[in-house]
Amino acid sequence: MRRRDEEEFVAFATAARARLRRTAFLISGDWELASDIVQEALIRVYVAWPRIERKGGLPTYARRCVVNVAIDLGRKRSSTEVPAGPDAMDRPAGTVDLGVPAREALLDALRELPPRQRACVVLRYFEDLSIRETAEVLGCHEGTVKSQTARALDSLRQQTHIQDLVDEGAIS
Repeated sequence: MRRRDEEEFVAFATAARARLRRTAFLISGDWELASDIVQEALIRVYVAWPRIERKGGLPTYARRCVVNVAIDLGRKRSSTEVPAGPDAMDRPAGTVDLGVPAREALLDALRELPPRQRACVVLRYFEDLSIRETAEVLGCHEGTVKSQTARALDSLRQQTHIQDLVDEGAIS
């Protein structure tokens, strides 16, 4: 069994945090919740650190932890919690083009998808993973990724505010 190297973990966590947070945001739709998701995911990575294969396994394992934590939190949401609309304070400083209506509409549409479908879309189209890689991250079959992605894309196409933006040429 490998020993836990604190400096190696800190270096990895520092380098991966921004990308993991972006993935968590795209799944959750909330920057603060995304930070919490990444924190919980990095705790899981730290616990499993001695067992994780270093060649290519770290980013995949960390991404999988982020997706699992986000989906778990989506399931645990109290029925009394109601998601609030996007707030200007939710956006990180220095982020370009978050004020663009097409991007906001797409993020709103993503928030309306079920967690598993949202995870498939984020991993396939924002993280640019293959079907096989997405299936590995989600721990499911490739066919499940295909069907969940197809359902998600159908739902996105049916949303009128997204279709209006496509018709206007703002989203291709």
